[in-house]
Amino acid sequence: MDILLGMQWGDEGKGKVVDYLAPKYDIVARFQGGPNAGHTLEFDGKKFVLHQIPSGVFQEGTDNVVGNGVVLDIRILWEEISKLQAAGFDVTKNMMISKKAHLILPSHRLLDAAYEQSKGANKIGSTLKGIGPTYQDKSARVGIRTGDLFAENFMEKYNALVDRHKSILEYYQFDYAALEEMEKEFFEAVEKMKTLKFVNSEYYVNNGIKDGKKVLAEGAQGALLDVDFGSYPFVTSSNTFAAGASVGLGVPPNGQKNVFGIFKAYCTRVGSGPFPTELFDATGEKIQQIGHEFGATTGRERRCGWLDLPALKYAVMINGATELFMMKADVLNSFEEIKICTAYKLKDGSTTEEVPYDLEDVDSPVYETLKGWNTEVDHTKNFNDLPKELLDYVAFIESYIGVPVTMVSLGPDRTETVMK
Repeated sequence: MDILLGMQWGDEGKGKVVDYLAPKYDIVARFQGGPNAGHTLEFDGKKFVLHQIPSGVFQEGTDNVVGNGVVLDIRILWEEISKLQAAGFDVTKNMMISKKAHLILPSHRLLDAAYEQSKGANKIGSTLKGIGPTYQDKSARVGIRTGDLFAENFMEKYNALVDRHKSILEYYQFDYAALEEMEKEFFEAVEKMKTLKFVNSEYYVNNGIKDGKKVLAEGAQGALLDVDFGSYPFVTSSNTFAAGASVGLGVPPNGQKNVFGIFKAYCTRVGSGPFPTELFDATGEKIQQIGHEFGATTGRERRCGWLDLPALKYAVMINGATELFMMKADVLNSFEEIKICTAYKLKDGSTTEEVPYDLEDVDSPVYETLKGWNTEVDHTKNFNDLPKELLDYVAFIESYIGVPVTMVSLGPDRTETVMK
């Protein structure tokens, strides 16, 4: 099994890369996250954003698995399926869902809003999709899984959990009058979901590997949003790094082979939290506009900054990345100079190349300045025919990180990709 992961704060371009690589794989499997993900794919002049569906669904002959580590909003999932069917893609034929994936209930979304509201100025920037509360219930051993949809006591389990949620909402003095209307949509989706294929995905994936099938595990969000190793508490609620694939799919660590790490040629972040290389000037705004840096799920503006190599090296280390894919290099086409962070100056006056326990301890980034390629890049070229300055940028990253950059993306379409 190979694993594909974001090396930054999400939004690196994982959807495009999975779509590009999928023809080489028999199974593509999502292993964590939920509708807070937004994996964008473009081909044949069409654009699709997948939130919960694995990004291999557009490839004939590729099976797609929603793993046990994913939390599912079945209402959003059915909307996704319907839109894709309307566009001529019946994804139900090659998609299956783990019976152990946990369900996001309407009351989870209300809890998400209540928790975020209660934090006041200390909001973490939640997408308000109910992700965190669902993972909380999973850890508290009171959650509801997709397999429970077919249980005779499903409504009993559902009502018991919702009553628990109502008590919490009352504690926070949060109005849940909208719940009744939200539940109508949820239960409509429940009946539609029962027409889909549910499996014991750990058996399905492991048997596939045993039979010689190639599996690609698709991560959501990014390594710097990992609940253990990210910029806590401004993180997501799941393990977004390589070890999370074992937990989220039931594949043992010795079943993992290549780890593909995806990063942008610069950095972005959505929501709150520390961001050492963030740009608050015209340069940051220029990157945002050229890169169309607005959340695929929320539509929120993404904060933009220069590439942070200490953070990237940290992500490579904890994930064991074997090769790197650099995305959106075309966004930097018009820059005469490009800065790149190589260390942090901390508030205590010291300088380090390590990611500190708390990124808030960073006073300022230490930059190197490289010459930009300052030209439109022909994506039909061979890797070694790319502009010298772009190749120098790639070589600088490889030298610092110690892992090869084997792909450079020069546009959103699957064809605008150059492999080394």
